[in-house]
Amino acid sequence: MNVLFEKIKEVFVSVIPITIIVLILSFTLTPMSGSMTVRFLLGAICIIIGLAVFLLGVDLGITPIGNLMGSTLAKSNKLIVVLLAGLALGFFISVAEPDLHILADQVDGVTGGIIAKMSIVVVVSIGIAVMLSMGLGRIVKGIPLYKMLTVLYLIIFGLAIFTSKEFLAISFDASGATTGAMTVPFIMALAIGVSAMRKDSKASEKDSFGLVAIASTGAIISVMIMSIIFDMDEIKGSIDLSEDLGGSLLHPFIEEFPILAMESALAVCPILVIFLVCNFFIFKKERKQLKRICMGLFYNWLGLTIFLTGVNAGFLDAGRYIGHSLAQNYSNALLVAIGFVVGLLTILAEPAVHVLTHQIETVTAGYVKRSYVLGALSIGVGCAVALSVIRIIIPELLLWHYLLPGYIIAIGLMYFVPKLFVGIAFDSGGVASGPMTATFILSFTQGASEAMEGADVLVEGFGVISMVALTPIIALQVLGLIFKIKSARTNAAEGEAEDPAEWEEGEVANEAV
Repeated sequence: MNVLFEKIKEVFVSVIPITIIVLILSFTLTPMSGSMTVRFLLGAICIIIGLAVFLLGVDLGITPIGNLMGSTLAKSNKLIVVLLAGLALGFFISVAEPDLHILADQVDGVTGGIIAKMSIVVVVSIGIAVMLSMGLGRIVKGIPLYKMLTVLYLIIFGLAIFTSKEFLAISFDASGATTGAMTVPFIMALAIGVSAMRKDSKASEKDSFGLVAIASTGAIISVMIMSIIFDMDEIKGSIDLSEDLGGSLLHPFIEEFPILAMESALAVCPILVIFLVCNFFIFKKERKQLKRICMGLFYNWLGLTIFLTGVNAGFLDAGRYIGHSLAQNYSNALLVAIGFVVGLLTILAEPAVHVLTHQIETVTAGYVKRSYVLGALSIGVGCAVALSVIRIIIPELLLWHYLLPGYIIAIGLMYFVPKLFVGIAFDSGGVASGPMTATFILSFTQGASEAMEGADVLVEGFGVISMVALTPIIALQVLGLIFKIKSARTNAAEGEAEDPAEWEEGEVANEAV
């Protein structure tokens, strides 16, 4: 229970800033009906409780399973086993990711069911599985991360030429939505286990980063391929902004709960089955450990169900209504400013961001202060949301006008920054695009695009997750470059002849990893 209360406090800090912003707006600029306000607050409570229970389940179930799988793969020392395991585990762990379900549900709703929720979930999960398998193979074979990422993003840019503008935003949003609370700890545990197969300890430590980045490219590629194969370029999007859903205040929650409970069970059960089969033949854990992990997976199911119920029954409607009301009744400048504030406060409240900033400060032995990293990320994500709102205001401004130069800069920086920073930076994109981005911020931009003349919800309403995921990649690599330059100056002043980037292979990096 103590651990659960700690998780609740952690998630509460994450959710409360958005909740306060919505309440302030509902009493000032965008008055909401009493029923919508109450449903929003009930949704916030469900999100806090559900996400806390889910994260507890991750600690008890998903992370230990990932560690067991990773160590088992390392002991096998066979590439084919690693590749096949990556395919299976990547698919099932992605299917259970809550952020992906939120995105897929919104795509389903905006397109009126033309693009079904489960089709997005399955297609993205296949892409994650393939790229996770390739990423594990990269670790075993010792292929440099920056070279593989360069090739993958060249493929993405090539596919983008043939991808419809309706699907370009969804493709990149899927990348950010798949790197959430379920997938990141599991994939990181796999990476650490498989990297232990490398005999070079320094190389294996650096290879433990970057797998999340490689896996997330699979989401982009798979959705793009789906768009090209099925020629989905004539789909239009719209959203329902009705405040009165009918029935009692609890009716939407009661209606959604059993449906989402079944979907969550379908997501979590395959992981349970795989674990039980592996435990019977390989792990052979004691009954106490087995019960603990199974209980963790039960918490995953329960938490995922409560979380998604809160999102669908209370949170999304408020975000869409506020975005629509601001765009319809106030100046564009105010809409952009509120978008910036929402992005700024959201990233400040993400618990995973604080973990990341502490990690970077440790890796760089205090050279790169966590306050600098947090400030850079906050301003960057605020700008990302503001730029997404500007794209809604100016429909001629397309998503690729942002993403193409952004990723060119990110890929170019890989060749100059310390290599450990490359993995951390690309992995951190998923840290920034957490549950609040996939819920409130995305629904906020959808509501604004519905109100803006000339904007299409399917084109301009999506894309904000991809922008939020891009910002940390550039920000952290720039910090890595600054650290490299400072190290070079320090070494020159002290008359040392060693390479200023060699810190990443020294004792500090060993300790941090």
